[in-house]
Amino acid sequence: MSAPFDLARPASEARIVVAMSGGVDSSVVAALAARTGAQVIGVTMQLYDHGEAVRRSGACCAGQDIYDAKQVADRLGIAHYVLDYESRFRTGVIDRFADEYARGRTPVPCSLCNQGVKFTDLIAFARELGADCLATGHYVQRLRNGDRIELHRGSDPRRDQSYFLYGTTAEQLGFLRFPLGGLPKDAVRALAIEEGLAVAAKPDSQDICFVPDGDYASLVKRMRPETDVPGDIVDLHGKVLGRHRGVVHFTVGQRRGIEIGGSPEPLYVTRIDPERRQVVVGPRHALAVSRMRIEGLSWLGEDQADVTVKVRSLAPPVAATLEGDWAVFAQPEYGVAPGQAAVFYDGSRVLGGGWIAETTMAGAALPSAAAA
Repeated sequence: MSAPFDLARPASEARIVVAMSGGVDSSVVAALAARTGAQVIGVTMQLYDHGEAVRRSGACCAGQDIYDAKQVADRLGIAHYVLDYESRFRTGVIDRFADEYARGRTPVPCSLCNQGVKFTDLIAFARELGADCLATGHYVQRLRNGDRIELHRGSDPRRDQSYFLYGTTAEQLGFLRFPLGGLPKDAVRALAIEEGLAVAAKPDSQDICFVPDGDYASLVKRMRPETDVPGDIVDLHGKVLGRHRGVVHFTVGQRRGIEIGGSPEPLYVTRIDPERRQVVVGPRHALAVSRMRIEGLSWLGEDQADVTVKVRSLAPPVAATLEGDWAVFAQPEYGVAPGQAAVFYDGSRVLGGGWIAETTMAGAALPSAAAA
């Protein structure tokens, strides 16, 4: 963990801004920054209106978390600011989350947040403060390779968050620091205890911070009521098999909630057609995908055709070949859902990624599956 902040000037002359969510990870980053002797400023985003923020708990950037971040800053003797990003967060993340479900896609709001308010806006604010860098508690590694700065997976595979940071640009990477990327979680909690931080035993927040209790369907139904209208469940050839209570309750690859009797094998959601209010289902082999089209590609690495790719945050990387805006899998891949992120790697290095826009089912006898 040598020189985790990689400062270009002596620490006594440097200024480090730390993104503090109120959790143990970012609190330890603030403590490590304070140890350098640099001037440290903690910044916390308020992503909900005051009344809602006060009521929330166990979610990033909520009322209790803002209070916890302030307490940590006071303990460390550093300045602390709270920035009101509620409007930007709602427009850039929550509204887009609901829109994607209304299109029959499976969104990744954490990637949207990191590409928007968490990096773009916070970096701009840190630069306004004259900071040398912005440090966060993400479990990824920023490594120098000659004159090149690279983004790599976190050393602890259980904590790696590189899937959500694929949209980081080279310019942003030059300014960002990730001091926890080479540490396991247990070591981070040990550092919190060593520093006497009250958040040392605080549980990790849920991934989708604005969805209480994981009930995303209730949020989407409230924002996009058309997603809760009943429709048909059909097979791969369009034959009606039954009824559903709203497309919002389904995602590609889902098995639960398909209440159809008489099928000789389990059925899975293979596609969602919100315009027709149809949920298309089929046997597991119908989930096999041979290739996918990527839109909004963001690239950190050099031109490279042979890569590995993750199509879900917890999925292992698999071999693929890039052909224009299509990625062709070496072997059929399962659970590839339009709207999710596809993140490309060379070993542990993050090359870039984008949004899955369209997929092609493996097997000539099967129809194509495309995003609505």
